[in-house]
Amino acid sequence: MGFGIGGGTGMGMGPGALLDTFGAAGERKGEAFNPRVMVRLLAFLKPYWRPLAIAFIAMLGATGLTLLIPYLLKIAIDVHIAGGNARGLGQVALLTGAAYVGLYITSAGQQYLLSRVGQRVLGDLRARLFRHLQELSLSYHDTHIVGVTVSRVMNDVAVINELLSQGWISFFSDLFILSGIVVIMLSMNAHLALLAFLVLPLMVLATRWFARAAQSAFRETRSRVAAVVGNLAEEIAGMRVIQAFAREEATQERFREVNVANRDANINAMSLSFLYMPAIEFLSTLATAVVLWFGGQMALGGTVTVGLLVAFLSYVSRFFQPIQELARLYTTLQAAMAGGEQVLALLDTQPDVQDAPDAVEMPPIRGEIVFRDVSFRYRPDTPEVLHRINLHIQPGQRVALVGPTGAGKTTIANLTARFYEVSEGAVLIDGIDVRRVRQDSLRRQIGIVPQDSFLFAGTIADNIRFGKPDASDAEVEQAARLANAHDFIINLPEGYQTPILENAANLSVGQRQLICIARAILTDPRILILDEATANIDTVSEALIQEALERLLEGRTALIIAHRLSTIHNADVILVIQDGEIVQRGTHSELIAQPGLYRTLYEKQFRLG
Repeated sequence: MGFGIGGGTGMGMGPGALLDTFGAAGERKGEAFNPRVMVRLLAFLKPYWRPLAIAFIAMLGATGLTLLIPYLLKIAIDVHIAGGNARGLGQVALLTGAAYVGLYITSAGQQYLLSRVGQRVLGDLRARLFRHLQELSLSYHDTHIVGVTVSRVMNDVAVINELLSQGWISFFSDLFILSGIVVIMLSMNAHLALLAFLVLPLMVLATRWFARAAQSAFRETRSRVAAVVGNLAEEIAGMRVIQAFAREEATQERFREVNVANRDANINAMSLSFLYMPAIEFLSTLATAVVLWFGGQMALGGTVTVGLLVAFLSYVSRFFQPIQELARLYTTLQAAMAGGEQVLALLDTQPDVQDAPDAVEMPPIRGEIVFRDVSFRYRPDTPEVLHRINLHIQPGQRVALVGPTGAGKTTIANLTARFYEVSEGAVLIDGIDVRRVRQDSLRRQIGIVPQDSFLFAGTIADNIRFGKPDASDAEVEQAARLANAHDFIINLPEGYQTPILENAANLSVGQRQLICIARAILTDPRILILDEATANIDTVSEALIQEALERLLEGRTALIIAHRLSTIHNADVILVIQDGEIVQRGTHSELIAQPGLYRTLYEKQFRLG
């Protein structure tokens, strides 16, 4: 089944409103570390525990070698150089070289495995989100900005993946190196170790300040980047409207505001890192200077050996590296927590329309449609759109829905296909409540030709067989012939293999609609919904489309939503909808013969025409 959903672009929405739409304030209230979020995110690593276990073992090897190398320098200097043992020095040199080679192999292996796992987790997360987005009801997509959703799938998932694939193992590596250095330094010379650790209170204070400031700053960056993507997607989608009304400068200013807010948020977050990292570097240098001064005095006095001092200085420089890495990891954690909260919130969003646990396959449809006391509102806190609608459509009957904009015509069509759930009453097809059957089994037997024809990237043939992927080329061509599309298709440079450009820019509105009709014909639906299928079509194209629709409608139950009343003269029944109620029923001749809304609309269109 092929269809398109039209909606407003929200061109008047400012950056502040745009940010409020996806809950920036909610993000800022997030925790620095949310165990529930972390546990749920770590579950995505479960399928890859084997390569992660190997990477963890490689990390342990790299950590051990990192701690071993300075100690080998101490032995080389104190034992072999001081003792003039060239052979022993050569052996230690070879051992040190082997340690560096081992460090390279284990580090490279670890990074390779983590990169592979990272890309797989990235793909899994995005696939999971995309699958969930397809499961969500239209009510979700009606109320959420496309660009923000794209930001969740792309940007937020990327920072989550960075934490999952690299962050956790980096955390353990830094923790093990830090602990190992502390133990080795204390065992080598407790006095020098304590002198080096004098800067730790200052480091703790700096880290606490950074942690508090980073918590809100990095959540703000996630909000602002989503705002930029959302605004950009909206403006690109509405480019025709922007240019038509010469609103380029106004939209540029609106994007500039959102972009500046994003820039400022990122500068603020980076500024914290730029203040914190040099502070850690300074404390590291200060600790090194303290060890060099006091250790040098001890070496001159013979209290410690030169080799021990060299090894100690090496350990001191390595001591602060994992601290810096942990600080960087904390910024990643902040971004991942912010993104993870939003991604999990999206995954936790339940569709408004769900299959019942005991839902069954919809049997082959004959085409009887019954609305029994149906009322509908989009949300519990909004007014009713439909009020106690009762109608009975016989199989093969053509029923036209007419009335003012916003009367509820499209809502009736959407409830028939169960895109939304009725608030009260029931919709029955062939006597079966649509809530008792699987959605896919119902919609496979319903065809929709929308007002705004939507074509996907790919070829014309791909779009025609969208609802029936296994259709042969002959079936595709036959459907195109019945839709009056074959003649224009074969005159294109590549015929049925002609690629569809962005927004189907290489096809006219009428040609797009003919392809949509061919798509519907190929699926052979038993119920057909025409949602103002000729509203945007010129007179020449309308004649072709009307002829194609007549073929498509033959023998099928049809709901025809139309503003052009001239296109529904042959409808078996015309339902006049006003303010969510059916105010008139009858054929064209019956309704035109009596006073009422239908005759008023018809006479108004006749005069305008």
